[in-house]
Amino acid sequence: MEPSRYIDSLADALNRLSGEDLARVEEVLFQAWRQGRTIFIAGNGGSSSTASHMANDLNKGAAVPGWPRFRAIALTDNVPLITAWANDTSYDRIFVEQMANFLRPGDVFIAISGSGNSANIVAALRWARKAGAITVGLTGGDGGQLQALADVSVVVPTDMMEQIEDMHLVIAHALCTSLRARIRNGAGTVAAAGTS
Repeated sequence: MEPSRYIDSLADALNRLSGEDLARVEEVLFQAWRQGRTIFIAGNGGSSSTASHMANDLNKGAAVPGWPRFRAIALTDNVPLITAWANDTSYDRIFVEQMANFLRPGDVFIAISGSGNSANIVAALRWARKAGAITVGLTGGDGGQLQALADVSVVVPTDMMEQIEDMHLVIAHALCTSLRARIRNGAGTVAAAGTS
C-alpha cells in the first residue's frame, strides 16, 4: 500500500470510531481520577509501547497544577519482573501477577490488544474483573474476546494491525487531552478528589 493510501484509509477508519464508546472510556478514567483509583495498563508488542505511552501521558500530560494527579501504572515497564513471572509461572500470567500486588476493588484495568485475543491480556482482564476492577478494552477488527469481556471498550474499525496500533495511540492522546481540559475547566465538584 502506498503511504498516501495508507494515510487516507487510516483517516477513514478514524472517522468511523465510535464517539459514544470513547466518551464511556473517558468517564471511567475521569471517575478513577476523582476517586484516587489506580489505572493499570497492559499490552504486548506495539501495544506494550502504547501502554507505557498512555501511562506517561496520564501521569504527566494530564496533570493540572492545583489538582490531584492520575495514578497510572504500565504493567509493561518492569522487564525483570515480567521475565521472572514468565519463567516461574507462564507468559500468560505476567500481568495478573503484577496486579495481584497492587490492584484494589474500584481500580481500572486497560487491556490493549489489536486482535482482542492475546492470552495474557484476556487472562489479566478476567482476573481484574474478578478482583473488582473496572475493565476497559482497546482492540480492533471484530473486537475479539476483549470486546465481550470488558466493561467498556473501543474497537478500531479496521483489520490492519498497523492502523489498529496507530489508532490506539490516537485514542490515548484524545482521552488524555480531553481529561486534562475537563480537569482544568473545574472538574465539577471534586472536593475529595484523590483522597478516597
